[in-house]
Amino acid sequence: MSLYDFEVKTIDGRTTTLGDFRGKALLIVNVASECGFTTQYSGLEELQRRFGARGFSVLGFPCNQFGGQEPGTDAEVKSFCETRFGVSFPLFAKIDVNGANADPLYRFLKAQRKGLLNTEAIKWNFTKFLIDRQGNVIARFPPQKTPEELTGEIENLL
Repeated sequence: MSLYDFEVKTIDGRTTTLGDFRGKALLIVNVASECGFTTQYSGLEELQRRFGARGFSVLGFPCNQFGGQEPGTDAEVKSFCETRFGVSFPLFAKIDVNGANADPLYRFLKAQRKGLLNTEAIKWNFTKFLIDRQGNVIARFPPQKTPEELTGEIENLL
């Protein structure tokens, strides 16, 4: 199974696959609205604006598994992201990234690129996975790595 085969639900409730993003470099991020890293939405949006026309997209997956920091409904999350940070990149319905109910996409991502000490579990909000144009998981970055620090690696994929 490739990255493009995974079925996902948009934040508006439409079911699709990541096949819509075939041929693009991607940054897949588990996001949250009430986290200390929430200001990274600005940097993620800047990456989208800077590289979007060149075949790149940020994909945001809200998750409430870390400190209950994404408590709102999908509609509330969408409104928050658009009004507070001007987010234009695709957002998806809330998912779990760890545990028995982890979304299959995140099971795949974690298996492809392990985290600190070779563990699969996502440690916190704003963990980032960089995907090349062929759908390969190239890198995994911890929440502390800011979007601005990823520009060189994204450039290399474009």
